[in-house]
Formats: sequence, C-alpha cells, structure tokens
Amino acid sequence: MLSVTEFFADVSREVDGTLDTIIPKADVEPTRLHEAIRWSVFAGGKRIRPAILMATGRTFGVPSEQLANTSAAVEMIHTYSLIHDDLPSMDDDELRRGKATCHKQFGEATAILAGDVLQTLAFKAIADDETLTAEIRLILISLLAEAAGTPAGMVSGQQLDLDAEGRELSIGEIETIHGQKTGALISAAALSGAIIGNAANNELGAIESYSTSLGLLFQITDDLLDVTQATETLGKTAGKDAVAEKATYPGHYGVEETKAMASTVRDEACDALSHVEKDTTLLIELADFVLSRTR
Repeated sequence: MLSVTEFFADVSREVDGTLDTIIPKADVEPTRLHEAIRWSVFAGGKRIRPAILMATGRTFGVPSEQLANTSAAVEMIHTYSLIHDDLPSMDDDELRRGKATCHKQFGEATAILAGDVLQTLAFKAIADDETLTAEIRLILISLLAEAAGTPAGMVSGQQLDLDAEGRELSIGEIETIHGQKTGALISAAALSGAIIGNAANNELGAIESYSTSLGLLFQITDDLLDVTQATETLGKTAGKDAVAEKATYPGHYGVEETKAMASTVRDEACDALSHVEKDTTLLIELADFVLSRTR
C-alpha cells in the first residue's frame, strides 16, 4: 500500500494531468487570461481536496479514471476561491504557494476573470465525464454547487468571515464560519468519492461525519500554522489572521488548547469510519496527515 507521501504524489500526477487537458494552454487566446489561470492552478500545493476525493473513491473500489474529472473540478473550485480571496477587496494578499498572487502578477481584472473561468470549467468537467452515468453527474454537480455557494457553502463562509473581522465571536460562530468556508468543499470532495463508488446510505452518513470533522481539523491546523510558522514555510503571508483581526481557534482558545482540540477532532473523524465496512486505512492516514501539520 502507498504511504501518504506517495499517495499525495500519485494524486498530484493524476490530477495535474487531468487539469492540463481541461484548462486551455497558455498560448490560446486570450493568452493573458489562460496564463493567469495556469499560474494559479499549477503553483504547487498538495492537492488535499482531490486527495480526499480520491481516497474515498478508492475506499469504495472506484478506478482512478472515474475519479479524475471530479477531482480536477474540486481543485478548480478551490483555486478559483483562492484567487478571489487574495484580491485587495477580500484578504488583500500578495503571496500564495510561495508565488505572487494572481492579481499581483496579472492585475485584478484578469484575476477575477481567471476565477470565473475556473468555476465554470469545474462544472463542465463533471458534465462532460462520460465515465459516469448522467444521474451521478447531476448529483455531483448539485453537491459541488451547494458546497461552493449559498446559503451554507464556501462563498457564504467567506462573507461571514469578512463580516466578523474585528469582532469577538463565540466558538459557535467561529465553527459556522469555518464549516462553510473550509469544511463544505472538503465534505463535498469526500462525499463525491463515495457517491461515485455507490456507497450505501449508512456509509454516506459515515463519510459525511468523517469529512465534517476532517474539514474542522483542517481549519484548526490552518489557524495554528498561521501563528506558529514563518511565511517562508507556509508559502503565504504568516500572521495575517491576527493583523486582520479574524476569528480563529488560537485566538479564542490559545495555541496549546487548540492543539489538544485538533487531536480530539482527529479522533472523532476516525471514529466515524467505524460504520464503513471497507478498508479505511487511507482515510485514517489522511486525518493523521492533517493533524501532523501542527507539528
């Protein structure tokens, strides 16, 4: 069986190959727009969301070719959100994955359009996937649209996050923000792999519980990294959450208590998998990988 490191490398190769066929080449007009898209999509990163989808799909015995387009779609939605989040009107960041953000490299207008294109290409990738039945494609498109949009998806979470800057929030409000902003797309990725694998209803429920906890774990560790790691390590500007007065777990609980919370949430994620009568080793290792980001 592949190690987690080997698994991520395998996923990156597969997903990047699929993305390369879906996204227009940089020499296709309008070249500036396509250069900007490729600048952001192929900037690096571990492809965590596609990896979650791939791991869940493999748990249910799905061949990689049936997971490729949906995994690429999830990554395109994620990248579009990063491009837009980095804009001066949002988080106003200059560094992403160790490179200049899209708007710093290509200008704000082109960055907005690059995000727009990625969003539409994501849904087209699923709609055009002839390895899946029309019924499954429709379910996946609906699931991804719900996770990305409103009233409880990624975009809603971003708005709540912006609205919360400078305010002291309850832990319930913090969890709502991050459950939408970060967790919704992670849950959609995991559920997509299970849906493609024709998981039973009780198994879908278990995967939903697992992925909800995994999304929370990812955000907790992301918050910790922002206050414990340097910009050079993160590949993005460290300490920006505190500067922007954003609602975070370390800001509410402190670093050590947040680390303890991360371990508890990891255990909750893995416990949920007890209801899946498949080999869930890879999914457990993914949870361990996310937890290890704090160390």
